[in-house]
Amino acid sequence: MIPRLHERTRTPHDPLAKALGRPISPNEGLTEYTVVAHWPGLDYFTLDDEQRTWTSVQWAEHLEDPYLEHPFAASSDDDRRAILHLDVRLHPDDRDLTGPEWAETAHRLARAAGIEIPGTEHGCRWIAVQAQPGRLDLIANLIHLDGAWHAPPAHILRRLSDEARRIEQDLHLIPVRTGPTARPAIRQAPTASGQIASVLTQLADEQVGPLATVRGLVEHSAHRIARQAGAAGTDTAHRLELVARRLHAIQQDLDSIAAHLVQPRVAAAPHAARHTVHRSP
Repeated sequence: MIPRLHERTRTPHDPLAKALGRPISPNEGLTEYTVVAHWPGLDYFTLDDEQRTWTSVQWAEHLEDPYLEHPFAASSDDDRRAILHLDVRLHPDDRDLTGPEWAETAHRLARAAGIEIPGTEHGCRWIAVQAQPGRLDLIANLIHLDGAWHAPPAHILRRLSDEARRIEQDLHLIPVRTGPTARPAIRQAPTASGQIASVLTQLADEQVGPLATVRGLVEHSAHRIARQAGAAGTDTAHRLELVARRLHAIQQDLDSIAAHLVQPRVAAAPHAARHTVHRSP
């Protein structure tokens, strides 16, 4: 089980689309088999006679609501990108987990990431999406119900990795090979396609890639301009948001191309060895 932490964003739409593996829709309802877990406070927002199955757009709006309720909430460095997105992926040979196992995994990872704190009344809104085989996505808004900004714990990725190891052990999953007992990888001479794929992967990297840095600066500029009064500022902020979306689409395209370049080719099956029959004299 390998956890991955994505760069924070201002809206949950792109993270939710990534989790689903398709664009969000106002017509597609996500059942409890897709949204396998969520923050405990959601039960207070849903009445017994209210619609239980929300569309993916409604889930995105639910995660985005804290922005409207607390329009001035921001981090200590005036960062308004409050959407935290992380995912974990199982080993390809792992068994299929049941719904309750996915839900337990989601709550444990949410606590490890600090977005769910037992006993806290004013926590973060978050949901867990299990829409793709062997993958679980957690999406949270770091703005608390009381308007406070939630700072993720230090070394969050290490905490997630440690919890993932414990989940592997508890659910009898295939562990990630680490340490001196791990099977050494077979080193191959890098091909031209592999070298190009490596460059494209670095460009598309959500953590330290140059496009991620540029996109973050554009989103931050859009947010600052949006605070200025007047239609001109609003229009400029909207145009910058569109630029940020195009940059994100470019990142996804580069990542897809890199993955295609390193796909192994199907080799022809070797001929079966001919067995020689030795006759007894």
